[in-house]
Amino acid sequence: MARAAQADFKTRLQVWLPKLVLSPSLALMLVFVYGFIVFSVYLSFTDSRLLPSYGWVGLENYSKLWRLSHWWTSISNMAVFAFLYIGICTFLGLGLAIFLDQKIRAEGMLRTIYLYPMALSFIVTGTAWKWFLDPGIGLENVMQSWGWVSFEFDWIKNRDFAIYTVVLAAVWQTSGFVMAMFLAGLRGIDNEILKAAQMDGASNWNLYRRIIIPQLRPAFLSAFVILSHLAIKTFDLVIALTGGGPGRATELPATFMYSYTFSRNQMGIGAASATIMLMTIAAIMIPYLYAELREKS
Repeated sequence: MARAAQADFKTRLQVWLPKLVLSPSLALMLVFVYGFIVFSVYLSFTDSRLLPSYGWVGLENYSKLWRLSHWWTSISNMAVFAFLYIGICTFLGLGLAIFLDQKIRAEGMLRTIYLYPMALSFIVTGTAWKWFLDPGIGLENVMQSWGWVSFEFDWIKNRDFAIYTVVLAAVWQTSGFVMAMFLAGLRGIDNEILKAAQMDGASNWNLYRRIIIPQLRPAFLSAFVILSHLAIKTFDLVIALTGGGPGRATELPATFMYSYTFSRNQMGIGAASATIMLMTIAAIMIPYLYAELREKS
């Protein structure tokens, strides 16, 4: 009887111990992540300025937000950034994955090199690319010191091209991660199907176009969701690289939110912009998660 009770206690302990260990982390996450998300949404309906306030103003902050030219500038900048960022990362990541899937030598070393930028923070990436692109100390200065006096590359100082420097830095950091996703998808394709298609005389182009690429649809969807999420919430890269300038040429919704909340003392409008960003991310994530759960059920 004592042994049965002891065995029952051990079984219960094995069940409850992981829950007890994880409960503090779960409680902290509920408070400092989801709790503050709810609080930010609430602030978007108040007259908060320098400090949180509880004067209810309804949708007034949202109405003011959509009348601000600065907000529309950040939206248009994000559209350009997201389109190029997602498109180039997807194309480059797929190309690198196909290249590495050819069983080339030193694959492990190349894979590490391609993935290394993802290990860096966006602050480090932004700072490094700022030095590289700065006309006074970067690429332009080096090329001119080597004798190419007419060489110019001042995109980071040019209002019309500054947003593309953000795209360059973001693509450099993330394309290796997208490559890893596609490479995992390529390695998961049944080789018997590919061998059968080759025996039927399918060329490499038709092999990729009709068999391999269609089977990478889950990887394409995952890459789109992750890259869209990163594009919408991009903040530290812009701050480190351009600071949102020159002027407002590289201002994105995340930098707009920070500016209006902490620099302009318009916390209500800043919270409204953050809520819109949250809704945009949710509109992308929820259908994806629903499709994933539906496939597993």
